[in-house]
Amino acid sequence: MLRRLLFAAVLVLAAGAAEAQNAAGAWPDRPIRLLVPFAPGGVTDTIGRMSADWLSRRLGQPVAVENRTGAAGAIAAEAVARARPDGYTLLTASASQMVMLPALTALSFDPAADLTGVSIVASNPMVLGVAARTGAATLSDFVALARREAGRLDFSSAGQGSSNHLAMELLLHRAGIRLQHVTYRGGAPAMQALLTGEVAAYFGNPIDLLPHMQNPAIRVLGVASARRLDAMPDVPTVMEAGFPDFVAENWNGIAAPAGTPAGITARIAQELALACQEAAFRQRLLGLGTTPLCSTPAAFQAAMRRDAPIWREAVRASGARQE
Repeated sequence: MLRRLLFAAVLVLAAGAAEAQNAAGAWPDRPIRLLVPFAPGGVTDTIGRMSADWLSRRLGQPVAVENRTGAAGAIAAEAVARARPDGYTLLTASASQMVMLPALTALSFDPAADLTGVSIVASNPMVLGVAARTGAATLSDFVALARREAGRLDFSSAGQGSSNHLAMELLLHRAGIRLQHVTYRGGAPAMQALLTGEVAAYFGNPIDLLPHMQNPAIRVLGVASARRLDAMPDVPTVMEAGFPDFVAENWNGIAAPAGTPAGITARIAQELALACQEAAFRQRLLGLGTTPLCSTPAAFQAAMRRDAPIWREAVRASGARQE
C-alpha cells in the first residue's frame, strides 16, 4: 500500500513538472503586459521599464509597460492578481504593494496569496538625511538632540503611510524619541524641505539623497540596510550606528498572478538573473542608488516573510491608516 502511495505521489510530481515545462516551452507566443503601479519617472517605473526592455530582447516578444496608478499601487496589483495566471500579465512589484499596503489598509485581495513573487530586481534601502543646522554629525548625535528637544524637531515625508514616513516612525519607535511629522506631496518636495532647512530630517530613497551628498546644507547619517551601499560607501548602516537588526528597505521586482506555472516564473527569473550580470544593466541600477539582486522566486517569497513584520511594526508605531 505504501509503495503504491509513493508511486502515485511520484507520478503527480512528475506530471506537475512536465506541465510547468510544457507551459514554459510554449511561452511566450504573444506580447506580455507589465503593469506599473506608479506614474512614469520614479524608481519603480524605471526598474520596470528596464526589466521590460531586457525581457523583450531575451524572450523574443514585446513586453508592453502600462502605468496603472491609484490607491497607493493597489489598483495595478489587484488587476494582476485577478488576471489569468498564464505569464502574459505581470506586475512591477515593490515592497510598498506586497507588504506595506496590507499593513496599512484592508484590501480586496491578498498580495501574499493572490500574487507570486518572481524576482526582486533591486533593493532600495532608505537613507537618513538631516539638516546641517541640527549640528548632528552622527545618528547618535541626532538621537541625543531629539531627546533634548523633546518632540520639537520635525521630519518630512511623501505622505501618510509612505515608505519614508514608515521608515522614520520605525526609527523613532526603536530609539524611543519623538519628531513632528510634516507631509508633502511627493518625495521631491519632501527632499527640498530638508535642503532648505524647513525640516530637520528626511528618510528618503537613495536617489533622493545621492545628488546632494556634497551639499553642505545636509548630512547623510545612515543607510537602513544590512550592509553599506556601493553608491555611499562612507555612510554607515543604521545597524552600525547602534540599532541592531534595523532594516527598512523598499525593493522592486516582478510578480505574477498566483498559479502561474513554475516553469514560466523560473524562466523570467533566469532571464533577469542574466540582466544583473550585464555591466550596463547593473550600472544603471547602481546609478539609481539601488543594490542589484535579480533574485529567485524563493528569495522573493523569503523577503516578503522577512519584511512583513518589520512594516507592521512601523505601521503600529505610526498609527497610520489608509482608507
